[in-house]
Amino acid sequence: MGHTRLYRNGKLVAEGFPVADVSEHVKDPSAVVWFDMCTPTEEDLLAISEELGLHRLAVEDALQRRQRPKLDVYDSHMFLNVYAARFDASSGQVDVADAAAFITSNALVTVRKTEDFAIDEVIRRWDESPSLAKHGVMYLLHGLLDYVVDSHFDAVEAMDEQVEKLEEKVFGDEVVGRDEQRFAFELRKSLVTLRRVVMPMREAVNTLLRRNGSDSEITPYFQDVYDQVLRATEWTDSLRDLVGNIRETQLNIQSNRANMVMKQVTSWAAIVAVPTLITGFYGQNIPFPGYGHPLGFWTSMVLIVGVSGTLYWAFRARDWL
Repeated sequence: MGHTRLYRNGKLVAEGFPVADVSEHVKDPSAVVWFDMCTPTEEDLLAISEELGLHRLAVEDALQRRQRPKLDVYDSHMFLNVYAARFDASSGQVDVADAAAFITSNALVTVRKTEDFAIDEVIRRWDESPSLAKHGVMYLLHGLLDYVVDSHFDAVEAMDEQVEKLEEKVFGDEVVGRDEQRFAFELRKSLVTLRRVVMPMREAVNTLLRRNGSDSEITPYFQDVYDQVLRATEWTDSLRDLVGNIRETQLNIQSNRANMVMKQVTSWAAIVAVPTLITGFYGQNIPFPGYGHPLGFWTSMVLIVGVSGTLYWAFRARDWL
């Protein structure tokens, strides 16, 4: 017993039946079958490939990891590879879970590489729109793509919130620490990862739109998915550029702050050098104007205060202090 469903004439008539019964249901032209396989072996896929007439290359792609998102069209079926995404706001990392799907005229077989791909969310989308079940496999495929694209959109939306927090920290009064810098680096890596799984989805969904042009009733639903793909793609690209700009701005601000500190230190050093110079000169053991008289002391004090004050106001006027 596993994730299995049987639709007949647009109605859900059975679910949770053994996978062994799938071959009998597939023979019925009025039936639409879905079943799910999680971490299957090569023998498992070869068994269903004989039943459904799957291409050998498609079976190999379903077993391999890190395939790019794509839609391959064969004579008797289509092969789809997709990635669901989930963003962890605490670490700034995005986790992706890949899944494959074999699409025939009356069957959809999903192959998950990991349990992280939430197939229950796909089932929930099917249950929320039972009126579309009359469209057969395209109805099932739409629910699968809708979950995948929504996960991309949720991830990029969560990343956008973190980018806004980074902006506030960069332009705040507090100095950005190592943890914030590490988080910004992880966020940029996550955006690159997300872009790799979002960008190819445009081509895959667009291909489905072109091939499904005859079914005008369900086409708007695929068009909506395509629009979401475009929005997620553009949003991901803009956030990636924005994070890079934030990092450059952060470095510029740090450089400006360092320059300001150096100017202040240099200015105070110049002011302190004046009394040091004067007292050093008057500390010589040779006669000079005012030597041995109070006049010499007051002359040195006037020079110290006058020259130091002049330097202080000159530096303040240049915004160095």
